[in-house]
Amino acid sequence: MRTNSRSVRGSAARQRGISFIGLLFVAVVLGCAGVVVAQVIPTLIEWQAIDKAANKAKEGATVPEIRAIFDRAQAIDDFKSVSGRDLEIKKVGDKVVVSYAYEREIPLFGPAYLTLKYKGASR
Repeated sequence: MRTNSRSVRGSAARQRGISFIGLLFVAVVLGCAGVVVAQVIPTLIEWQAIDKAANKAKEGATVPEIRAIFDRAQAIDDFKSVSGRDLEIKKVGDKVVVSYAYEREIPLFGPAYLTLKYKGASR
């Protein structure tokens, strides 16, 4: 009795999917990306707190008062990247604009770092 060898080969060729090695590679890449994202999220939360503090500080009338308002908000929200003396304060028309810029470095592995540059201004 003769078996149909063509049907056996045909079904093997139609199989699709990912191998175990491919699955392992994808898992490692997603794991590394997850670790980086987990380290970036706190810096985004800190940036939001700094932005909120800058918007609150623009209500001050003088430069020392603006810096003091910002420093009080810094103490409440507990961020360290920017202080009141790091602010750039300008008057545009009749509006006070409080701006800031800073960098955060996240160590990845060995000599590799991820550098994030944040900047913003009051609205």
